[in-house]
Amino acid sequence: MSVEPRVLMYSTAVCPFCVRAEQLLRARGVAAIEKVRIDLDPQRRLEMVEKTARRTVPQIFIGEAHIGGCDELMALDRAGKLLPLLAGEST
Repeated sequence: MSVEPRVLMYSTAVCPFCVRAEQLLRARGVAAIEKVRIDLDPQRRLEMVEKTARRTVPQIFIGEAHIGGCDELMALDRAGKLLPLLAGEST
């Protein structure tokens, strides 16, 4: 049995793409999303930029894999690769 990987999402309070990404993850069965509000914590914003080389939100990680933003998450889902990744399988 595989262990579900941790889902981490850097986000802000007023980000419609963050909301859409969270809705998709929840629809695919993700119960726990570790949300990091970079608008409330400047240090975590710096951490996000360092880890991703991007300044936009959301920035989503599934396990150790950096997925990217909402568009990349949706493309992964359309390609049929999101559910295996969420199940802890390598793609």
